[in-house]
Formats: sequence, structure tokens, C-alpha cells
Amino acid sequence: MLKRSLAIMLAVMMMLSLAACGSKPADQPAAQDPAPAEESFKIGIMTGTVSQNEEEYRAAENVKAKYGDMIVLQTYPDSFMKEQETTIANIMSMASDPEVKAIVVCQAVPGISAAIDRSREIRSDLLFIVGSPQEDPDMISSKADVVLQADELGMGYAVIEQAKKMGANTFVHYSFPRHMSYQLLAMRRELFKEKCAELDIKFVDATAPDPTSDAGVSGAQQFILEDVPRKVTELGKETAFFSTNCSMQEPLIRSVLEQGALYPQQCCPSPYHGYPGALGIEIPEDKAGNIGYLVEQITTKLAEKGGTGRFSTWPVPVNMMFVEAGAEYAKAYLEGNFTDRVDAAQLEKAFTEYAKAPMTITTYKDEATGAETKNYFMVLSDYITF
Repeated sequence: MLKRSLAIMLAVMMMLSLAACGSKPADQPAAQDPAPAEESFKIGIMTGTVSQNEEEYRAAENVKAKYGDMIVLQTYPDSFMKEQETTIANIMSMASDPEVKAIVVCQAVPGISAAIDRSREIRSDLLFIVGSPQEDPDMISSKADVVLQADELGMGYAVIEQAKKMGANTFVHYSFPRHMSYQLLAMRRELFKEKCAELDIKFVDATAPDPTSDAGVSGAQQFILEDVPRKVTELGKETAFFSTNCSMQEPLIRSVLEQGALYPQQCCPSPYHGYPGALGIEIPEDKAGNIGYLVEQITTKLAEKGGTGRFSTWPVPVNMMFVEAGAEYAKAYLEGNFTDRVDAAQLEKAFTEYAKAPMTITTYKDEATGAETKNYFMVLSDYITF
């Protein structure tokens, strides 16, 4: 009888023990089905190289540093006019990656429209955002989802008005046939001439070598260094200089300063564009991206050489904004924060957050027909004079 009782007790204890092993403590949550993983994506960014367009390249690096492997970087060749197939191939290398859901391009050099067409053949889902296009508005706006450009037509008035405020009686416009074949640049040149006539400023057309020609970047830069002194000797120090090409800005700033002339704005207005290299400004790592610091340094360097009040630009690096704010716009779209590929309010938000200042944003309108291109956005800013 005792043995039988002991056996029953042992059996009950084993059952309780097994039940305890199979249960979870009261404070431990029960297992749940794993949450569905968010769809991963990458954003491709294409810019020029350091030698042609350093600030856009650095802006792309800034985005890469912020988001890591989410960002894929590519460049187009310096001789992009002769090597459009390379530009197309580099876009296609990003479009061929199924994880790349959006591509941001700045500057949108000739060949980008064809690259978008090729990409659409294999990836109709890709979001394309392009900045500073070098193809006609009708062409590029029919290919890209969002087109971003400094308001070239607004500049046709603003640059000349700024030059007049600085005391200019002559305005020299450096360009070359390739740039003058671009619709907006040609239209802006005509507005420059009209505004100069209105404000009693002499307009001077000056043809420079094309940096994509056999002369190359170095040949174009050398021409500027040699020609500005000739122009100042001929026209006087109250001459304002402007060039349509990025690689010419650094030698133009340096030579204008040496000659005591005027410089209202770069082709792509920004404190970073041309000024640091021309003035020998080294930006320490802890001041990278600090526009206030750079403006102070530019102001000091110009004052040392008698350039106070004779140089100006926009307070916002416009092409860097197109790269960095464009990437933020693409990211927000891919994360589902808005659904329309063209969203003016979201774009204005991205620009304002980047610039930390209001920007005047309008859509492109054909002056002849009045037709509005709703995905082509033009940006204008006030000036800072050093």
C-alpha cells in the first residue's frame, strides 16, 4: 500500500514538472509572428567628377556618408559630349540593380534623356530626379519625373540688377557655341542684353574655349586667366564678369580679384563654387558644411585684397541642394510619405529644410505659348555681397 502511494505521488510530481517546463514565466511575452520586413531600396546618384563639378560630387559624398549602403554613386566623364555612351552605361549600371528604386542626376548633361529612355525599357518603376539640365526643357521634362534648375530666366534680370548695385557699367558674358545651343542659356543671354540696355550697362559677348573640346578644362581656364586682364584694360574696373561654365569660375574669381573688377554671381551660385579654390581657403573637417564659416572666410580673404563689396553669390549652394534635397525627396517618396511622383509641396519642404531659408520656387512656362511644365521647377534666391 505504501509503495502504491509513493508511486502515485511520484507520477503527480512528474506531471507537474513537465507542465512547468512547457510554460513561460508570467513576465515573459508570448512568441509573436515576426513583423513583415520593410521593402529595402537604394538610391543612385550621378554627378560630375571633382575636376569639373566638385561641389556636386561632394554633395553626393555627403548623402553617402549619411545613409551608407543605401546610396550608390556614379560619375559622368569630363568629356561628356564625346562620351555620352559612357554616361548612359553608368546610368544603366545603377538601373540594372533591382534594389535601386530612384536615381538623382546633377548636372543632367547631354545623354541623360537617352539614358532615362534606356532605363525605362528595363525598369518602368524608377524615379528620376535631375538637376541643372543641359537639354531643352521639353525634352528633359518628358523623360525625368522631376526636373530642378536655378531660375535661369529670373537670373536674366537678377544678375544684371546685382551688377548695377555693385557699380557696373559693363557686363562681360563668357560662353561658347555648345552652351548657347541650350534653350534656357540662350534665352537668359537675351534677357541679360535687354536688362543691360534698360540699366545703361554695356553688354559684351566673349567667346571662350569649350572645356569639353580639344582645349580641355586646362585650356579654358588658361584662356580666362589671360583674357580678363585684357578686358579690364580695355573696359575698365567697373566691369562685371560672368561665365556659363563651372570649370571657369575659379580662374575667373582669381583674375577678377587681381584686376579689381566685379563678379556678381557664378553660373551655379553658391559660396562653395569657385571661391574656396580661388582664394586658397581650406575648410577644416569640423567646419564642413558650415556655410556661415565659409562666408566669413570669403569675406576676410576678399577684404585683404580690396574686393569688399565687389563679389557676391547666393547664400545657398544650389547644385548641392539639388543633389542632397533631391535624395531626401526620393527617400521620402520611396518610404511612402507621399504618393505622387511630382509633389511641389514636398519639394519645397526638402529645399527649405536644406537651405534653412525660404526659396522662390516656380514652374517653367514657355514664354511663347504660356504652357506650364508642372514637373520642371525653377529656384531663385536673394544675394549675399561679401
